[in-house]
Amino acid sequence: MKVVVIGGGVIGTATAYWLNRQGAEVTLVEREPDVARQTSAGNAGVIAPGYVTPWAAPGMPAKILKYLLKPAAPVIFRPQLSLRQWRWIGRWLGNCELARYRVNKLRMQRVAYYSRACLHEFLRDHPLDYGRSQGYLQLFRSRYDEELARPALALLAEAGIPHRLLDAAQCVEIEPALARAPVAPLSGLYLPEDEAGDCAVFTRELRALCEQGGVRFRFGARVARLEAAGGRVSAVQLEQLEPLEPLEAGPQRLPCDALVMAAGVDSHTLLDPLGIALPLYPVKGYSATLQITDAEAAPRAAVMDESLKTAITRMGNQVRVAGTAELGDDRLALREASLKTLRQVMADWFPGAGDMAGARYWVGRRPMTPDGPPILGPTSHANLFLNVGHGSTGWAMSMGSGRVVADLVLGRKPEIDLDGLTLARY
Repeated sequence: MKVVVIGGGVIGTATAYWLNRQGAEVTLVEREPDVARQTSAGNAGVIAPGYVTPWAAPGMPAKILKYLLKPAAPVIFRPQLSLRQWRWIGRWLGNCELARYRVNKLRMQRVAYYSRACLHEFLRDHPLDYGRSQGYLQLFRSRYDEELARPALALLAEAGIPHRLLDAAQCVEIEPALARAPVAPLSGLYLPEDEAGDCAVFTRELRALCEQGGVRFRFGARVARLEAAGGRVSAVQLEQLEPLEPLEAGPQRLPCDALVMAAGVDSHTLLDPLGIALPLYPVKGYSATLQITDAEAAPRAAVMDESLKTAITRMGNQVRVAGTAELGDDRLALREASLKTLRQVMADWFPGAGDMAGARYWVGRRPMTPDGPPILGPTSHANLFLNVGHGSTGWAMSMGSGRVVADLVLGRKPEIDLDGLTLARY
């Protein structure tokens, strides 16, 4: 079976890997010159199935209003005269009440826990080095932060997920460098089974394995059109943007028996002409990556500032600080206000870990659904499948999502229940 995968982030690359492993002839199309060059390039790196949570949560609308005029804010809202934006916001608001939040979080955790199991299975055969660390510590600055976390804590307890509520001194026991911090946490939540690692490094290693297995990568290629008739996609028309070598471009038309759309937030533009409407909207995120200059002042693993929704993650000899959710501007431009938030969080918790002046900054567009869970599986076209909408948790869900969609493409029953995870829920 000839399968074309559109999108070379961690989601598309993982899908190509599982398809190839199950015997499909796979071509992956990516407009960038390599995998993991956009949304997968600079994310927080956290794989935390116990933490994955919808952006549509109780208290979030009030939190957005609270931070509208503050210089350091975890959420930035830029309203536009856009029907698409306001339709998405209306759906998002409808999912912020507690009952919907519980349903959506459990759906996300179903994918994330399966994905971590798939990752661990994969690593037993392929022990890759991608700056992996163990454990995830959430820091609460105020009673307000603790109160917002209560619904998530209740679900952790109900599901029997290992976690510990900590006082300030216990937070320092987990992360000794916090003893040097100029501020002190009020309390913390520790998830010992969660982990972190560099998503981009992993994706590049996964690409190499895919190529060894026969997957073909078409880099620097833009999808010009999807050929479809009779409820099926027959081919993908390409426009070569950057042929990396004179003869590397290859044919501009790729016939396919099946197509997987994993192009992140751009997926909706590609599918609109086929009458497939995806409720995706770009929510921008930012990160800074810096070399560690004092290992004793750096985190051991991954830490989340719950007030400013910013993660600080150890990745080998580097630290990444990542956060901010900016709704209403999908241009890939670095905004000083968002970078200021990253610098503040780093200065508050791990000020001596590295030199922020030499940090490498990144901005990316997270493909968010209004309710939180990704959209996996079938569409109105019999041989066109989706693997989109993972928001800020694509790394945490990548290996599981890729395996689910590969199973569906090849006519196999996925190992997890897809209730509430397909486009049919809209």
